[in-house]
Amino acid sequence: MDKLDAIFAPESVAVIGASTKKGKVGHDIFANILFGGYKGTLYPVNPKAKSILSVKCYTSIANIPDPIDLAMIILPPKLALQAVEDCIARGIKGVVIVSAGFKEVGGEGLIIEQKIHQMCQQANIRIVGPNCLGVINPSAEVSLNASFSNRMPESGNISFISQSGALCTAVLDFAADKGFGFSKFISIGNKADVDELDLLRYYHKDPDTDVVMIYMEELARDPEQFIREVREITSGANPTHVLAIKSGTSDAGALAAASHTGSLAGPDAIYDAILAQAGIIRCQTVNELFDYAQVFASKKALRGDKIAIVTNAGGPGIIATDMSENSGLKLAQFTDETIRELHRYLPPTANFHNPVDVIGDAARDRYENTLATVISDPGVDGVLLILTPQSMTDAVGTAEAIVNIARNSVKPIICCFMGIVDVSDGVKLLQKNHLPVYHFPESAARAMGALYQGTKWLSRRTLPQYDIQYDSKKAEEIINSCLEKEQYILGELDGSRILQCYGFNTLKMELATSRDEAADLAETIGFPVVMKIVSSQILHKSEANGVKVGLETAEEAREAFTEIMADAAAYDPAAELDGVLVQQMAPSGTEVILGVSKAPMFGHAVMFGLGGVFVEIYKDVVFSLAPLGRNVARRMIKRIKGYPILTGFRGQPPADIEMLEKHLVSLRAMVTHHPVIKELDINPLFVHAEGEGTTVADVIITLEDKS
Repeated sequence: MDKLDAIFAPESVAVIGASTKKGKVGHDIFANILFGGYKGTLYPVNPKAKSILSVKCYTSIANIPDPIDLAMIILPPKLALQAVEDCIARGIKGVVIVSAGFKEVGGEGLIIEQKIHQMCQQANIRIVGPNCLGVINPSAEVSLNASFSNRMPESGNISFISQSGALCTAVLDFAADKGFGFSKFISIGNKADVDELDLLRYYHKDPDTDVVMIYMEELARDPEQFIREVREITSGANPTHVLAIKSGTSDAGALAAASHTGSLAGPDAIYDAILAQAGIIRCQTVNELFDYAQVFASKKALRGDKIAIVTNAGGPGIIATDMSENSGLKLAQFTDETIRELHRYLPPTANFHNPVDVIGDAARDRYENTLATVISDPGVDGVLLILTPQSMTDAVGTAEAIVNIARNSVKPIICCFMGIVDVSDGVKLLQKNHLPVYHFPESAARAMGALYQGTKWLSRRTLPQYDIQYDSKKAEEIINSCLEKEQYILGELDGSRILQCYGFNTLKMELATSRDEAADLAETIGFPVVMKIVSSQILHKSEANGVKVGLETAEEAREAFTEIMADAAAYDPAAELDGVLVQQMAPSGTEVILGVSKAPMFGHAVMFGLGGVFVEIYKDVVFSLAPLGRNVARRMIKRIKGYPILTGFRGQPPADIEMLEKHLVSLRAMVTHHPVIKELDINPLFVHAEGEGTTVADVIITLEDKS
C-alpha cells in the first residue's frame, strides 16, 4: 500500500480546526467533505464546539475512539505544530496542512515548517502543504473533497498538481465549463514534504490516471534525479503523459554572465531543458494545458505527421493548415482511390484534395462519408475536422457520426466545432465520448501537434552510448596551473589545450607581442591566418574590432597587429593587452555554438545552437542537464529551429552531426571531471561535411574563483 493512499483515499478523516462559522476555511473544508458524498468517516476537531453541521465534535484528536487515516489541519503555525505532535502520537497515516504563515513568510514560520517536516519524517508520515488548497478525489469509491473549493469535479482520467491554491479554484471552474473530469486533484503549497516527483510516481501507478497536468513554480528536487525518474514515467509500455506550466522564470539573473552561454542560460531555458529531458510537454497558458490534456486523455496516438483536414468553410481550413504546419505537421497526399471515393459523396463545387472542403450546406451524411473515407487513407495519420454552424448544419448528428467512426479507428480525430451556442449540444456529445473538441482551429491544430510530439517521445530511438577516452589528468594540470596564477578567464591558448584533452580539433596558434613577431608567426603557421586580441578584460573580441580574418601576407599581419592593438586600447583603455593571437584559418563549415553554464541550484547546463556573432539575437539554442549521453545529445541537436541547415540545405552536404553529438557528450564529461569550470563558450565551432569533423575557431573558459 502506498503511503499517499492515506491522503487520496483515506477511510477516515479528522478536520483539526473545523469551525462552526460559515465562510471560515475550517468550516468550508469540513462542509465540502461532508456534503461531497465522502464514503469514509468524518470527524470534526474543535475544543470549543459540541458539534459542527450536526456532527459530533471532538476536543482533541486523541479523544477520537477510531483509527484515523488523514488529518486535515487548519490552524496557525504554533497550533499546527502541536496538532502534528498529537497526530503522531495518535498514529495518523497522512497530514494535509492547509493554513498559511510558514516558509512563505520566513522567520518563525520557516522554523516551524522545518520542525514539522522533521517530526513527520521520523514518524514515517507524509505531509501535503502547508499553505495549500487541499486534496480532491472525485472517484465514486472515495468522493473526497478535502479542500476549500466548493466544486467537486467530475471523475475522469486526468490528475492535477499545483503549487498555487488560488489557481486550483480557477482550474476547477474552467474544467467544469469544458466538461473535464479528474482522477486526482491536489494543491501542494510549500512542499514541506510531498512534491511533484512524489505525486508523479503515485499517479503513474494509479490505474485511473492517464494524463497529469502540473502548475509548477519551482523545482525543489535535484534536477538529475527528477529527469531520470520522470523520464521512466513518461516512457515505456505504460507511459503517463505529463503536461506542465512553469511560471516565474525571469531571465534577469543571466544578464551579468561573461559568456554567450551564460547570458542565455536563464531560469526559463534551464526549465525548458529539464522538462524536455524528462519527456514533459511544456504549455505556455492554462488554455494550452487543457487543450493538450484533452487530446492525450483520448488515448489515441498520432503515429506520423501526415494529417487530413475536413471543413465546411474555407477560411478556418486555411487557418488550420497554417497552424498545423507551424506545429510540425504536414498535409497528407490522398491516394487516387480516396479522391475517387470523395467524388461519390461531395458536390462538384467541393475541394477533393487536402484540406477537403465539404461546402457550407454539408449535413451529417456528407461529413460522415468524407471522414470515413479520408481516415481510411493509408497516408493519413489523423484527421482534424472543422464544423462552422450554418442554417443547414446538424451539429449533434455530425457529432454522433464522428463518435461512431472514432470508436472503430486507431487514428486520432480532433474536432473544432466553431462557436458557442449553436454547436453546444454537439460539443457536449463529443466531450461525453472523450473526443477532443475545440472552439477554434488553431487550438485544435496545436493540440494535434502536441500529440505528435508526445508520440515521437514514446517512439524515440535509443542508440548505444559512445565510448570516448579523455585525458582528464592533463586537463586538470592545465586548469590547476591557471588557478595558481589566479587566472580565472582562459582564452584560446589555454582553452584549446583543454579542449584537445576532450577530443576537439583545434587550430595552430601562437601569441605575438609585436608587429614583426606577428608576421613571423603567420609565415610559420601558413597563410591565410586569423588574428585576434588577447585580453582577460575583452571577452567578446569582435565587439572591440579585435578580429581580422583572411590575412594573406606578412605585411598584412603587421598592419593587422597594429590596428587590433589600437582598436582594443580605444575600446577599453583600462584593459591589459597580452598581445595578438595568430591562428591558422579554419576551413569553412556551418557555424554552431557549444557552451556550458553553471546554474545556481541546477549545476552545469550544456548548450547547443546556431553560432556566430548574432547568437544572442537569434537565440536558437537549447540546453540539457545531466544525464547527457548520446541520445540526449541527438535530441538537443534536432530541437533547434536551424536543424535543417545541418541536414543539407539548398544543395549543401549534410554536416557531421555525429561529431557534434560526441562533442556535447564530451562537454558534459569535462564539467563532471572539472566542476570548477563555471562557463564555457566554443563560438563558432565550424561543422564540416559528414565524416569530416569540426574545427574550434574560438573558445573562452571561465573558472570559479573560490578564494
